[in-house]
Amino acid sequence: MAVTIHPTAIVHPRAQLGEDVEVGPGAIIGEEVQIGDRTKIGPYALVDKWTTMGRENRIFTGAIVGSECQDLKYKGERSFLKIGDKNTIREYATLNRATGQDKCTVVGSNNLIMAYAHVAHDCRIGDNNILANALAMAGHVTVMDHANIGGLVAIHQYVRIGSYAIIGGHSRVPKDVPPYIMCADSPLRIAGINKVGLERKGFTPEQIAVIEKAYRLLYRSKMNISQALVKLEEEAKGHPEVEMMVQFIKESERGIAK
Repeated sequence: MAVTIHPTAIVHPRAQLGEDVEVGPGAIIGEEVQIGDRTKIGPYALVDKWTTMGRENRIFTGAIVGSECQDLKYKGERSFLKIGDKNTIREYATLNRATGQDKCTVVGSNNLIMAYAHVAHDCRIGDNNILANALAMAGHVTVMDHANIGGLVAIHQYVRIGSYAIIGGHSRVPKDVPPYIMCADSPLRIAGINKVGLERKGFTPEQIAVIEKAYRLLYRSKMNISQALVKLEEEAKGHPEVEMMVQFIKESERGIAK
């Protein structure tokens, strides 16, 4: 299928557009951009240089994708934004390239990034996440898979959000949030496991019970984090859900939300 480019759009001659790509009115596609098949670029959106995205993405009106990062260390070196397939990036969201020569900001596949959300330099977003309106994400943040982050949330740099976690709106997140955890507010308050989300994702009652037991050890026992981690490692044998939680906590550099 042919590429459809509105007469008012600007597409750099060194940009590469796949089959059946649509570029809307006033949109700008920068140099060395690669856009996969059947992707739709909405009106007045910007896909800036050194951005690569896969197939069937939808970029809505005014979104700024792959712009220069807001980092004083950045000196104009070549850096990248790499986006997977089937993402929806809504109006006026901003996704920045990385800091450092040939470094990457990475967004996986099947993510919903809502209006005015900000994905900063060197962030790594996995698959199947929901990032709600006006989320403010600092540099080097990691969001794993199947997480749900509410509107107007502020996430500190280098923080990691575990898979299947849910963070309520207006929260401030200064520490890592382990997988499956439900939390909200400022200061951040742990409120249990994301049971409804796990059920919707197809977790069995037995799996959820194992996760809930691990949560109680970590957050509702009288043990400190180090003591609970030892116990969790024992409980993790034969339970990949708990193994993921243990590995996440072991790899935490900022410490986990308490």
